[in-house]
Amino acid sequence: MIEVLVTLLIISLALLGTAGLQAYSMRLNQGGQFRSLAVFLAADLAERMEANRASALAGGYVVSSTIGADFLAGGAAVSTACVAAACSAAALAAYDLSQWQSAVAATLPQSSWSVAQALSGSQSTYTVTLNWVDRQTNASSAAADANSSFGSNAAGTGEKFSYTSSRTFFN
Repeated sequence: MIEVLVTLLIISLALLGTAGLQAYSMRLNQGGQFRSLAVFLAADLAERMEANRASALAGGYVVSSTIGADFLAGGAAVSTACVAAACSAAALAAYDLSQWQSAVAATLPQSSWSVAQALSGSQSTYTVTLNWVDRQTNASSAAADANSSFGSNAAGTGEKFSYTSSRTFFN
């Protein structure tokens, strides 16, 4: 009888360990998904700029640092100005940014982003930076994040991730 109880205890501990490993694996998998989405979102904006080169060269896609929660809380309506009819290059840039910013805010948790332009002679280089907060971290990392408005979730812990991409356009 004792042998059966010991066997059940060992099997129970093994199953609990397996369940914990599965939960950790799922958390890391979601983190990988967020990183992939950040790459896709940056590529999406770069392709939109490539399609609207005139406005991109004129600086129509510059966005100062924006926080997703502020963007959504500000009642930022997604532009539909260029859906039904043709529009100017500047209006298309505004439409593209509206669509893209809404996608970033809805896709990446606690996200922020910026799109900067650097001019150098006949070339224009855009740098797209995406930041978001992902999985929980240990208490020592959380203490460093407590003084920051970015990098803390409701529990006060969260790991910050960032993705930066650049695209150069020539006149």
